[in-house]
Parts: sequence; C-alpha cells; structure tokens
Amino acid sequence: MSTAIWANRPTLEALNRSAPGMAAHIGIEFLDIGDDYIKARMPVDHRTHQPFGLLHGGASVALAETLGSTGAFLCINPKTHSAVGLEINANHLRGVKSGWVVGVARPIHRGKSTQIWEIRITDEADKLVCISRLTMAILENPKAAAPAL
Repeated sequence: MSTAIWANRPTLEALNRSAPGMAAHIGIEFLDIGDDYIKARMPVDHRTHQPFGLLHGGASVALAETLGSTGAFLCINPKTHSAVGLEINANHLRGVKSGWVVGVARPIHRGKSTQIWEIRITDEADKLVCISRLTMAILENPKAAAPAL
C-alpha cells in the first residue's frame, strides 16, 4: 500500500516539459518525486548570480517557490481547486559561487484551505545553503463550484 501524498503524479519528463517561465529561464530541473517530497536542482551561473558572483537570494527563493508550489499543485485536484502562493520566507545560510544547488520540498501541513511546505536547498557538498517555508492557499475553482446549466 502506497503512502504517497500526490493526487496527481506526473512523470519527471512531463514535469520538466511543463516547467514554464522563470523555472525554465534559470535552468531549474526536476530530479525526483518521492512518496512525500519533490526534488529539483538549479545551476549557479550567470543566470542565478548576484553582482558579487554568488548565488542570488532571489534565485534560491525562486527554486523554493517552484518546488513548493509544484508540490502543492500535485496534492490537489486541479479540476476543482487551485494552489496559489500566500507567503514565503527564506534564510540564506551559505554562499555558493558555482555548480548546482539542490532543493527538496516536503509538506509540513496539507489542510483543506492551506498547505505549508519546507524547502531545504543544499550545495554539491550537501551543505545547507538556504531553508525556506512556503504557505500556499488552496482555493476552490469558481467554475467547478458553479452548478451546470
């Protein structure tokens, strides 16, 4: 018996194909979908550097929000509900100049109207670079709630 939390679980290939906008632009690549986590990596290069050549804190937050919001979406029925970001915070613990960072998102709370996700981002030596918490609002889709006429 599976203990997976996902309401809809795509293949990694489908997930990477569907990563639009910022995620694709800065090179985020999904690596794994476990029973209770989602994992992706992001390059530390000219796309994700701040002016002093270190990983930009905003890029770390973009990775965290990409992971947490994707996880939240995969836990709901997209025909009846939407998941939208409500709040995100991040503590940047270590600078990274090059290579890759890897983020792993796990839910702390999956409620009817909110979800809270913890995202841990590490460097290639598995040292903690950033820890983030994302709160998602789970909204009922207005068209799904309306009676068919």
